Amino acid sequence: MSNLDRDAVPSLCGGRGFVVAEPVRELLSPRHVKLGESTEVRRLLPNLGRRMIGAWCFVDHYGPDDIADEPGMQVPPHPHMGLQTVSWLHEGEVLHRDSTGSLQTIRPRQLGLMTSGHAISHSEESPRSHARHLHGAQLWVALPDAHRRTDPHFEFHAEPPRVTAPGLTATLLLGTLDGTTSPGTTYTPIVGADLTLADGTDVRLPLERDFEYAVLSMAGEAHVDGVPLVPGSMLYLGCGRDELPLRADSAASLMLLGGEPFEEELLMFWNWIGRSQEEIVQARQDWMEGTRFGEVKGYDGVPLPAPMLPPVPLKPRGRVR
Repeated sequence: MSNLDRDAVPSLCGGRGFVVAEPVRELLSPRHVKLGESTEVRRLLPNLGRRMIGAWCFVDHYGPDDIADEPGMQVPPHPHMGLQTVSWLHEGEVLHRDSTGSLQTIRPRQLGLMTSGHAISHSEESPRSHARHLHGAQLWVALPDAHRRTDPHFEFHAEPPRVTAPGLTATLLLGTLDGTTSPGTTYTPIVGADLTLADGTDVRLPLERDFEYAVLSMAGEAHVDGVPLVPGSMLYLGCGRDELPLRADSAASLMLLGGEPFEEELLMFWNWIGRSQEEIVQARQDWMEGTRFGEVKGYDGVPLPAPMLPPVPLKPRGRVR
């Protein structure tokens, strides 16, 4: 999914200076952002107080939306560089097209993973005949310098692996959890998991002590390390945890995001991640001139124009504002 904010401003991310090296409970409130005419998302990252969770640098939660009489998601072709996009659904379906020629319908709890590398463009739309409800999350993962110029590619995994415990089913998006590893390609130590909790669940989820973590609430109400979470909110947990207590009195869904704190400093503007203002300026020029990012074939509509760059040059720095 694109960042469709026409008033986009650069986000300065990365670096270890603001990593919380001990367990914390920091509740992050979403910012409501309109995507087109019919879709509103709750943006959890970048957040006013925190920019990254490991290599996770962008998190949108949307729905559940009733789109029975609406076109649903309609995101025209747009560019990416320096990141991976993760499409994750709980309800509905999204048709993905990209400039490498990929064409794939993504359905609930199937993994659509796009690695932009040095340049890619893609579109996302609800199929013409679609389910009544649309509910999911769109997430970005920053690529480290050693891999950010890799060739672009798209992966689809229809049945990601699962970890189970009494009352808990964890579906692996990326990385490893409790000895089970996702087939999704990763470039930094990272984990992403979709957690389904049944009525009366009371479990402890094993974690990596050196990772920082956050939990996004997707549906229902659950207690994460004793903190109640409602849908659309996210709890930052810091580092230094061996396990995470989870409790749900009724059915609930969460997303666990974590990873080794991202050392490099980044500059994120619109749908690009770079290391300098010059890289962002060049990316905008290449997109507007129709070079480098390729062509998305088959989408019925025109590509998104890039927003104007701010007049003041910015330099990448820390993880929080």
